[in-house]
Amino acid sequence: MPTDDAEFDRLVEPLRRELHAHCYRLLGSVHDADDALQDALLRAWRGMDRFEGRGSMRTWLYTIVTRTCLDVVAARGKRALPMDLGPSSEQVVLEDAPVTEVAWLGPYPDAPDARYERREAIELAFVAALQHLPGNQRAALVLFDVLGFSAAEIASTMDTSVAAVNSALQRARAIVAEKVPPPERLQDTKAREIAAGFASALERGDTDALVALLTKDVTWSMPPLTHWYSGIDAVTGFAVAVPLGRCPSWRTEVLTANGQPAVACYLGESADAVHRAWSINVLTPRGDRIGEITSFLDADLFARFGLPPAKA
Repeated sequence: MPTDDAEFDRLVEPLRRELHAHCYRLLGSVHDADDALQDALLRAWRGMDRFEGRGSMRTWLYTIVTRTCLDVVAARGKRALPMDLGPSSEQVVLEDAPVTEVAWLGPYPDAPDARYERREAIELAFVAALQHLPGNQRAALVLFDVLGFSAAEIASTMDTSVAAVNSALQRARAIVAEKVPPPERLQDTKAREIAAGFASALERGDTDALVALLTKDVTWSMPPLTHWYSGIDAVTGFAVAVPLGRCPSWRTEVLTANGQPAVACYLGESADAVHRAWSINVLTPRGDRIGEITSFLDADLFARFGLPPAKA
């Protein structure tokens, strides 16, 4: 059993990244995941006398982290994307004001050496679908299907019965299956090519090149704006009117988020002006094209992705 802070940190450090990803899956927010993990590890440190080396440190920590996240879910509810709030817009909305009273889903920064139990279990569609589940179903599904815990271990973690866990799993899988398309695994090089093509088309203001990258049923949403667009015609109309029309100049950086290709966008008043952080755009590939664009309009996210606040 750890006897001081340094020893506790040494035991926890190898698990910190996966515990943080677990918090993000359950909470849909990097900020909430930070707070929940910090709170959970403090609880673990204070409760080490109750562990006493019984069982696995990993299982014990996941129990504390999961219970901490469930407390947050109970207090704050779910996080949303624009499509959760209403139908898509058929016409371009030029004066769209941010909605701050909604708890928005956020993107997850991938570390350069990120390794996930299952990459699709950190993808945006999966995390968004989890937000539609009650906390107990959310936790049961992640612990069983993603992390490989047994129903008995989950029952102990959640202080319930195995039968209740199995029931929660059945309900959760049915809901997630309705909302999450089958995963498409692209080679990292191909995913990066798609993101680079999107970035280049945006910087050049090339409508034809941008549209050529999109599927016919593409969607484009921009939290914290509530309006979103569905289908190639509506998305093209939005792209021509706003990012390629009203926005003078773009600089971009290709990266990954949620295990998916992504592009950070900086907006400038002219090509030779300073370009300031504007959005993190998470791209969801469908085959060799983009099926979903989720543009998170939040300059504060850039620091989390290790990006500067501005580009020359």
